[in-house]
Formats: sequence, C-alpha cells, structure tokens
Amino acid sequence: MTDTDVVLEVRDLAKTYPVRRGVVVKREVATVRAVDGVSLTLRRGRTLGLVGESGSGKSTLAKMLVGIEKPSRGEILVDGVDVTDLGRADRRRLRGTIQMVFQDPYTSLNPRMSVGEIVGEAFAIHPGAVPPGGRDKAVHELLDRVGLNPDHVSRYPHQFSGGQRQRIGIARALAVSPRILICDEPVSALDVSIQGQVINLLEELQDDLGLSYLFIAHDLSVVRHIADEVAVMYLGRLVETGQDAEVYDHASHPYTRALMSAVPVPDPTRRDRPEIVLEGDMPSPSKPPSGCHFHTRCWLAPTLADAVTDETRPDGARVPSVCRHDSPKLAPQESPDHLAACHFASDAARR
Repeated sequence: MTDTDVVLEVRDLAKTYPVRRGVVVKREVATVRAVDGVSLTLRRGRTLGLVGESGSGKSTLAKMLVGIEKPSRGEILVDGVDVTDLGRADRRRLRGTIQMVFQDPYTSLNPRMSVGEIVGEAFAIHPGAVPPGGRDKAVHELLDRVGLNPDHVSRYPHQFSGGQRQRIGIARALAVSPRILICDEPVSALDVSIQGQVINLLEELQDDLGLSYLFIAHDLSVVRHIADEVAVMYLGRLVETGQDAEVYDHASHPYTRALMSAVPVPDPTRRDRPEIVLEGDMPSPSKPPSGCHFHTRCWLAPTLADAVTDETRPDGARVPSVCRHDSPKLAPQESPDHLAACHFASDAARR
C-alpha cells in the first residue's frame, strides 16, 4: 500500500493529567501519563486492532482521536492534515469523517429519546448530511442497514436487547457517512453469541462502505476475527505492532505472549504454548516503573537474570539491570513492519 492509503496517522501522541491535592490551595503532586508517545497508522478499508488491559490508555487514545480529549503532545493527521488543535466548527466537520461506537450500549443511548431521535440527531447537527425532508427516510434506511426493523423507530432504548442497542449505536455513528470508525470495546458488554453477530455486521459494513476501523479490545481472540493489523498497549505505551499473522504467530513481547496465553482454547490438549499467568496489577500511570514499564510483572525477565550481577524487583525476583533502567524502543523483528519494545524480544518469541 502507498501513503495515499493512510486515512489516519498518529504521531507521538501523549495525554497527561495533573494530580492535585490540598484543601485551600491545590498543589500538583503527580502527573498521570495516560498515553505516552503513541504512534499508529490506519489505512483505508483496513482494521487496526488495539489491545491491552483496562488502564492501558486505549480509551483515552480513542477520545483524543474523536476530539473529546485534547492531546498534551503529538499530532493526529486525517488524510495528511493535522487536526490536533481544531476549533469548534472544524471539530464538528471532523466528526463527519470520524465517528465513535461506544463500549456500553446500555449507557451510551439517551433513554428519553426514541430510536428515531437518537439516530436522526446527527442530521440536526450536520444538516447537509441528508437532503431537505429526507431525514425520516434516512433513519429508516440506517436501521435496516444495521439489521433492525425500521418500524421500531418510535421505540425507546429499554425496549431493545443489548445487541440491538449496539446496532442502534452503530447506526447513529453511520448517520453522517464517516470514513473512520473508532470502536471502543464495542462487544465487551455483550454475550459471546451476540459478539459474533455484531462483528459480522461491522465486517459487512466495512466491505460495503469502505470503512476503516480502529477496533479497541482487551480480548485478543475477538480482535483476531476482525483485525488486519494489531497493536498491543501497556501502561500508555505501545509494546508490539504488526500484521495480525505476525503478532499472533510470532509474538515477540512477553506481555503479548501473556495476553495470548489467556485466550481460551476449546481443546486444552491442543494448546501448543505454555500457560502464562501475569502476577499483580498494572502499576499506577502516575508512578510508572523505571526502565521497561512491564518489568515489574514480566515472566520472562527473571529467567534471564544473572543471580550475581542483576537486580531484585519488589516481589523478590531477579531481573536484568537493563530492564530496570533502560526503556526499550519499538524495533523490527522478523519483518520491518513487525515491531516490539523488549530488550529480549528474540527470547520471548522462542518461549
């Protein structure tokens, strides 16, 4: 693919929040680094899956892309144009290009509005999206496109199931004919069988409309069904990126390997890799570990440490000094497009 296929590019994007304390005078006592220098590329008609545990910064990144949050640093380019510091009018026009499908279909829809009002609200904000007098017809067509009965246009969200509500959310996002959808864990609140139906719908819409997706999830098995490329995020940073087959078949970061190990296998006897259990919780983004952010939970580092020359982490395990003091950069692995940020990526890939 050429550079003209790039519809969305993120360069060194960061978002920090000050932590203030005090009764009378609020003093800044710490800084939360929710997103810390992330760079991504999304291509036309493709799906980039963004994976990581809760608290890794995925949703904050999504909010910056649609203009809900303002970046502290970095650039967001849509079709090569920097949209980071748009004014209100320009931000509204941007939302005609980028829309968001939210995680929870139960809380992302206004319970006091009918389905027709929810889906048609976009036409009031963007009056040029439909011809005069064509609003009702457009709403009916959108409901039909996402697999809902257009005759239910006057019903309210509580009269629909969770999967149907998410379809309403997708219809609302499609109302202004966007080219990019930011899907923030759109199936995590749904039953497994319904998840498959919603993912199939998204794939059909992508084929029909040429949409590009940033699909955010914490479950690698879900992402595998829809993503062309995968990016793995930990504590605000990317730790591995690549084509889906490269990441799934040749994972080179210990964190990615641990996430893959958590994917259920129908027949345990067919599991071809050892089970990896991550110990402890993700560190606070206000006090990230020095060096490699993952070293405090890394299962690989203790197996590589020298009992004499290396250092002990808080849980008593020995880890290589380089892991505790030097932050690894994303570096090519088996191909130029497969990157991992680990000092011992080749060791992780062989385990």
